[in-house]
Order: sequence, then C-alpha cells, then structure tokens
Amino acid sequence: MSITRPLRPPLQAGFTLIEIMITVAIVAILAAVAVPQYRDYVVRSRIPEATSGLAARQVRMEQYFQDTRTYVGAPDCTLNTTDSQFFNFSCAAAPSATAFVLQAEGKGGMAGFTYTVNQSSQRATTAVPTGWTTSASCWVAKKDGSC
Repeated sequence: MSITRPLRPPLQAGFTLIEIMITVAIVAILAAVAVPQYRDYVVRSRIPEATSGLAARQVRMEQYFQDTRTYVGAPDCTLNTTDSQFFNFSCAAAPSATAFVLQAEGKGGMAGFTYTVNQSSQRATTAVPTGWTTSASCWVAKKDGSC
C-alpha cells in the first residue's frame, strides 16, 4: 500500500503589494521629517560665513581707526565685497569719524538674512526669512532666535 501525499503549490518568491505599499509609506514619512531638518541644518551651517566675515572686517576697521583716528574712508566701507558665496559685505551707512555699521546681507540660498556689527561690537540680526526670529543683541543662529 502506498501513501499519497497531496501536492503543494510551489513557493512563490517576491513581495506582496501590501508589503511594498507599507514600505513606501514608511519611507515617505521618514523623508517628510528628514528633509526639512536637513534644510535647516544647511542654512545654519552657512551662517558662520557671515559672522566670521563681519568679525574679520570689524578688526580691520579698528586697525584703520588706530592708524588714522577716523573710520571715514576705511577700505571695508568703500568697497562692497562679494567674495563670499552666500553673503555680500558692506557698510550699512557711510561711516563717521567715530562710528560705523558693517553688514552681511544674504544672497542665493541665504537671501533674507542680514547681520550687523558696529564700532562698539554690538551685534544684531536685522532681517531673517519667514519662520526665523530677529535679535537686536546677537547674531541669530537658529530659527527660534537663539544665538
């Protein structure tokens, strides 16, 4: 007597449509969270270009004042520099004998940002894009207005 076994269907390889849809949904949720965070990170990483440029120009302004006893005619105010990839540096107004205001104005991906510093080392963020907070007392580095 022989025992017969029922035939089994062959195993099928691959994924079901439901499994693929769940995977796509998970990837979409992760991307929706990660992409805005990455954009904020990129913007924050470009801010030091402005702040370090202003600090260097402020030192040169002070050196010029030490040599001439005036800020009038200082090279950092007579030449608008565009040597930075994301910021243009200039004087916000013509300097006087005893005062100046340097500014870094964003361009390209940093458009909307404006940072300033004066002869008394008072730093300010006078303009920011929508969603950011300005500060009259520091250079803003984060959306919430913290420095």
